[in-house]
Amino acid sequence: MKFLDRFRKKTPQRNKDTGTAFERYVKSFNHALDGIIYCIKNEHNMIIILTATIVVVILGFMFSINLYEWLFIITICGLIAACEVINSSIEATIDLITTEIHPLAKIAKDTASSATLILCIVALIGAIIIFYPKLGGII
Repeated sequence: MKFLDRFRKKTPQRNKDTGTAFERYVKSFNHALDGIIYCIKNEHNMIIILTATIVVVILGFMFSINLYEWLFIITICGLIAACEVINSSIEATIDLITTEIHPLAKIAKDTASSATLILCIVALIGAIIIFYPKLGGII
């Protein structure tokens, strides 16, 4: 037992909420909702992402896209939104660590936001593949 105690002492413990397991799950869920609400209120790119998602869903219903096309649309929209939330958290962490303009802080912020851009490019290509034939190639 003393052998295992040495490892437990070296591992820092996180400050977790108290309460039952269910209460902790509810608190975690509420914290996650707080993060989503923060991004919607404060991150202009999240509004763009949500607007694009609504437009694509409406187009999906209008053109009766198939199951696999829906799966792509739902997955890519979710990935883009999640990536934007992660980008926002990285930017907030950098801002917490330093208020100075530092080349490494710029690299961290720029590369985090580029992940969202890459997904948006993939989404655009996917949308063209899905919707162009349904428009009859008129564009």
